[in-house]
Amino acid sequence: MTDTASAVREFKMPDVGEGLTEAEILKWYVAPGDTVTDGQVVCEVETAKAAVELPIPFDGTVRELRFAEGTTVDVGQVIITVGPAGGAAPEAAPAPEATPAPAAPEEPEAPKGRQPVLVGYGVSESSTKRRARKPVPGQGEEPPAGTYYAAAVQGELNGHAPAPAPAPQAPAATQAAAPTGARPLAKPPVRKLAKDLGVDLATITPTGPDGIITREDVHAAVAAPAPTPAVAPAPAAPAPAAASVAAGDARETRIPVKGVRKATAQAMVGSAFTAPHVTEFVTVDVTRTMKLVEELKQDRAFEGLRVNPLLLISKALLLAIRRNPDVNAAWDEANQEIVQKHYVNLGIAAATPRGLIVPNIKDAHAKTLPELASSLGELVTTAREGKTSPGAMQGGTVTITNIGVFGIDTGTPILNPGESAILAVGAIKLQPWVHKGKVKPRQVTTLALSFDHRLVDGELGSKVLGDVAAILEQPKRLMTWA
Repeated sequence: MTDTASAVREFKMPDVGEGLTEAEILKWYVAPGDTVTDGQVVCEVETAKAAVELPIPFDGTVRELRFAEGTTVDVGQVIITVGPAGGAAPEAAPAPEATPAPAAPEEPEAPKGRQPVLVGYGVSESSTKRRARKPVPGQGEEPPAGTYYAAAVQGELNGHAPAPAPAPQAPAATQAAAPTGARPLAKPPVRKLAKDLGVDLATITPTGPDGIITREDVHAAVAAPAPTPAVAPAPAAPAPAAASVAAGDARETRIPVKGVRKATAQAMVGSAFTAPHVTEFVTVDVTRTMKLVEELKQDRAFEGLRVNPLLLISKALLLAIRRNPDVNAAWDEANQEIVQKHYVNLGIAAATPRGLIVPNIKDAHAKTLPELASSLGELVTTAREGKTSPGAMQGGTVTITNIGVFGIDTGTPILNPGESAILAVGAIKLQPWVHKGKVKPRQVTTLALSFDHRLVDGELGSKVLGDVAAILEQPKRLMTWA
């Protein structure tokens, strides 16, 4: 047994950068018994900012998948174990018999320091030692048949109720919720959440492993009408945290807010109530810009590239920022300073199945028009495939959101946190317009610029929006103003 244990290698949930502490396993690409090689992608995980594929850093045969798809795992936890190449997957019998088995993989193999993984570095292997977890009935913590990737869990993740039915889970949560006067178990982020919401952790019924209070428990306590433990239906409160699909005849469906959508919600609330927003509007005739788009599509310099109105709108905004550089700044609350930026990382808001994300084009101000077209094409393709990396969404300075693709005329966009301005582009429509003294059908759109009034006053904001409109009305200004 010692020889076998020493040959097993553990792959832990890596630190994918940007200070993230956990990630949800979206999909496994391997199963127990599969052979893996160094650099092979074994799973896809979703952090609060993006979906990321994880490559394994060694060769061997998969012995165990520690967590099922849909499970949120802390950075540093072992998610997969790999044995010698050609070795068979462990049999089902030994796994449930050994009570301390789940604890063994949590211990570091050797104090090697932080190891490079995918993005950033993994947690230090010589850091804190995690305590052994006790198996909780119904929680899927004990690996049946050498893996947590069980059929019952798969059914739940596919939108079906698990085979054992949710009834046994309620007693498990109740059992873990019987504190004996000790300090309630909860991770630091959960404690902070409870403090911010004014919730006493001692009054919460935990549903996490080993009686740990989760974020969902805190939110459930806030949503509860009154903390009356004597009421019989009370133990059913945590149920919505585990199920995201209601029965066919239910009148309500509760969907857990997590991942990208949760991070976006928190960021938008923080932005809306931190930065004083001002939004200005202008309606402009973009007929000449639309003609230029059609001409560029035939230009050899743009062969194989995506050319659309967003390309010229982006270039117009970049030129407007060049003419009004003070708009490209950030507010440093800690130091009470305005940080002026001499580069433009242009964000493009993208709606994806996982929620709204805003990747940005680094140093967009220095790109030629064909280079900008190439970068926009790559950004959109990557976002649609759900492969945008966390780094691609960091460091933005200004953003464009194209709500016109949904047929919307205009809106009041909320600033991306840390940025000074965001330009909303409405639908481009054929409308009656006074052109050269006569009413004619022209291509018209409405632009809306929201900006942080701590950084940008009305005059500066008006100049930026006015320049963008002027360029789109007369795109030759891309040359005369450059």
